[in-house]
Amino acid sequence: MIKRKKVMIVFGTRPEAIKMAPVIQALRQKESILCQVIVTAQHREMLDQVLQLFKIDPDFDLNLMKQGQTLTEITTRALSGLHDIFQRERPDLVLVHGDTTTTFAAALAAFYAQIAVGHVEAGLRTGNKYSPYPEEMNRKLASALTDFHFAPTETAKRNLEQEGVPPERIIVTGNTVIDALLATVNPEFSFAGSELQTIFEQRERFRMILVTTHRRENLGEPMRQIYQALKSTLETYPDTYIIFPVHKNPNVRKVVTEVLGSHPRVHLIEPLEYEPFVNLMARAHLILTDSGGIQEEAPSLGKPVLVVRDTTERPEAVAAGTVSLVGTEYERVFSELQNLLGDEKAYQKMTMASNPYGDGSAALRITEIIDEN
Repeated sequence: MIKRKKVMIVFGTRPEAIKMAPVIQALRQKESILCQVIVTAQHREMLDQVLQLFKIDPDFDLNLMKQGQTLTEITTRALSGLHDIFQRERPDLVLVHGDTTTTFAAALAAFYAQIAVGHVEAGLRTGNKYSPYPEEMNRKLASALTDFHFAPTETAKRNLEQEGVPPERIIVTGNTVIDALLATVNPEFSFAGSELQTIFEQRERFRMILVTTHRRENLGEPMRQIYQALKSTLETYPDTYIIFPVHKNPNVRKVVTEVLGSHPRVHLIEPLEYEPFVNLMARAHLILTDSGGIQEEAPSLGKPVLVVRDTTERPEAVAAGTVSLVGTEYERVFSELQNLLGDEKAYQKMTMASNPYGDGSAALRITEIIDEN
């Protein structure tokens, strides 16, 4: 009997779960591969929503989430828990994703156990170790420990080559988030019975601006300026309204409530599960965000994205014209919003740009490489 290759996939947050779900599904269709899933639950509630949506039942759950946890605490607890599992289970390959603290800890634990590492969404860089923080260094440190670099784009591949990664170890696959998005978005998705359906009925002839913010580097005054720019936009364009799923971080909630909470055309709602959120994106007129994943997803839906950050590890979308990097200062953010809301040609130009992040087959490419090696 031929021994099956054991692949252990490790993740801890909602974005990782979304992007790894198509890989899990593809690997589990291969008879030659035994795919097991470990969740650290670096985030708990939001992670569980995605596991339920994609019907993923983890084989191991470290359940690390604690209120007010520090990066050091997450790292050390994840490293210790993963060490025990790797030593006992001895997988042939540990597969990690992206740039979370779980990603770095899992890559390090696998290295200590002398187990090969595959890194999905490898090679994204801003060149500033504190922006985004701690994600930029999580990626770089994981790359140093990786054997198979699954890069989403040619730009990511070049970043890795410039850092000395052998070209034969880098495979350009596209981004698995497009796989997940295309499997989830549905023109007939119903919001019936939800708070959102009531909002849509109230604002039937209005243009919706979808907003998300959560980055550590934007906390405080940068967020305040972003929200002030949004408030001015609503006053300038009375046919617009905002839907804002507010991150659970109390530092985000405090500022957004102070600046936007009382405006009649601002709807502050709780964070959404993945399926309703991507279908909400499909209804938006434009999106303002500091999220990395949304920069990749929204262009597939033909939605212009204003990224309220000073740097991005996803320059391909900026180059393609689907995303505009606008920083966090009031004047710039307000000006860019005015440009898209007041100039139909500028708006159409962004909606028509092509998405550089893939065709929805990234997970299959990753699976084939793993199976062949």
